[in-house]
Amino acid sequence: MRLVWVAVLIACGCTGPGLVGLEDEPGQVVGVAPARYGERKMAVQKHGPPYPVVMAHGFFGFDAFAGVDQLTYFYGVRDDLARRGEKQVFTPAVDPFNDSATRGAQLFAAVQRVLDETGAAKVIIIGHSQGGLDARVVAHEHPDLVAAVVTVATPHRGSPVGDLGSRAVSDPDARAAVDSLVRFIGGALWSTSQKETSLFTALGQFSVAGIVPFNARYTDAPGVPYLSVAGRSGLKSGRGVCDAADRPPFISKWDSTLDPVNSGLQPTELYLEKNWLDPEPNDGLVTVSSARWGEFLGCVPADHLDEIGQLFGQSPGLFNDWSHRDFYASLIALLRARGL
Repeated sequence: MRLVWVAVLIACGCTGPGLVGLEDEPGQVVGVAPARYGERKMAVQKHGPPYPVVMAHGFFGFDAFAGVDQLTYFYGVRDDLARRGEKQVFTPAVDPFNDSATRGAQLFAAVQRVLDETGAAKVIIIGHSQGGLDARVVAHEHPDLVAAVVTVATPHRGSPVGDLGSRAVSDPDARAAVDSLVRFIGGALWSTSQKETSLFTALGQFSVAGIVPFNARYTDAPGVPYLSVAGRSGLKSGRGVCDAADRPPFISKWDSTLDPVNSGLQPTELYLEKNWLDPEPNDGLVTVSSARWGEFLGCVPADHLDEIGQLFGQSPGLFNDWSHRDFYASLIALLRARGL
């Protein structure tokens, strides 16, 4: 009943010089209205660290696959982190196939919801693959709301696989047909179907040439820490190219572990090697040099699917005990130790 009277007072302009921070129960703000006179506004106090973690999925990503909550993109990570004491971890879904300007705007909307729900002043965004590009868009546009950006196997400098995919269908009508099929499939697999979804828009951005205007547009925001991790697979050691100034133990301990690439990624892993004069390690989709951005933490023995525990929790491969769940827990612990 009290809220009804508050609504009436706001509607008739009878709130006086500043109805702010009205509480229905102690400590729970249920209504905030701006001051009616002058320019002064009183803001609701936001809390600092530890900040909520938003995990941004990549290309072909989802929050719950086919509507099953347990089948998440970051397979089992959110529940595992909750068991370790990290209760504020969010895995929002954005358009599975589109450029990062579009997806970044959708991710920002999710960030706003997280901030409203938690009362936090900022969020940490951990992005896998294209999710890292989406995170960079949010940080560039809203640096005051982002405590840190961490990218995992993100194609910051593009990937020849993007060029290969965008060249595969050169006819505009055929591209439109493929995009229509993608939207149809998406309607069944994701909770909502995105009308603007475009497979080829996404692939164009991933190309080596297509990423250049993106990087020119979405530069790093001053004051926001950027960290990155790369994946290495195909039984490559990554010596030299995976070196980092100060690799944390949860990464360096795996230096001698090799990862057999998932059979589904084997063709692209070999294609990436063939496209470089000096073949360098990659995770089947993204090379190490493309994944390095900001403070580089090093490489993990994982292909592009292993990095998120897909397909649906399968092992990274024979003789490889690396765990994606332990990795994300250690990564967040590193950020917490830095005061975030």
